Amino acid sequence: MSTLYDIPLVLLNGQSASMADFRGQVILVVNVASRCGFTPQYAGLQSLYLQYQAQGFVVLGFPCNQFGSQESGSEDEIAEFCSLNYGVSFPIFAKTDVNGEAAHPLYQYLKSQQSGFLGTENIKWNFTKFLIDREGRVVSRHSSMTKPEELAQEVESLL
Repeated sequence: MSTLYDIPLVLLNGQSASMADFRGQVILVVNVASRCGFTPQYAGLQSLYLQYQAQGFVVLGFPCNQFGSQESGSEDEIAEFCSLNYGVSFPIFAKTDVNGEAAHPLYQYLKSQQSGFLGTENIKWNFTKFLIDREGRVVSRHSSMTKPEELAQEVESLL
C-alpha cells in the first residue's frame, strides 16, 4: 500500500469499498461506538455531514469495540442503532481495530501521519477524529473531547 487511497475497506453491510471511493473529498474518519459517553456525537457528525456533503465532505464511521467493549453489537445492531437513534446517513464500516497488531491498515496509516497528545500514536478512546484534505493528506487529529461542531471552521477551510 503506497497511499491512503490504496487502503481497502468493508462497509457495515459487508460490501467491499476502498478509500479511493472518497478521493477528492474532505474526509473525517471517526472510530465510533454505540455505548459510550461520547455516543451523542453521532448527532453532531450527522449534522456536519449534512451541512457540507454537497461541497465534497464525507464522514466515515468505524465502529470499534476496543475501548470498554462499548461496541459489542452485531453489524445489524450497529446499523439499526445508528439509523434509529441518530438518523446516520454517512458511511459506516465493519467493526475495526484501531490499536494493536490487528489494527486496520487505515488506522495504521492515520496514526503514522498524525500523532496524538504528547506524541502518542495509539488511539486513546472512541470518537477520535482524523481530518483529511482533498489530496489525501491527514491534516489534523482530534480527541474524543472535540465535538464535531468544533471542526466546522476547519472543514470549511479545506472545502
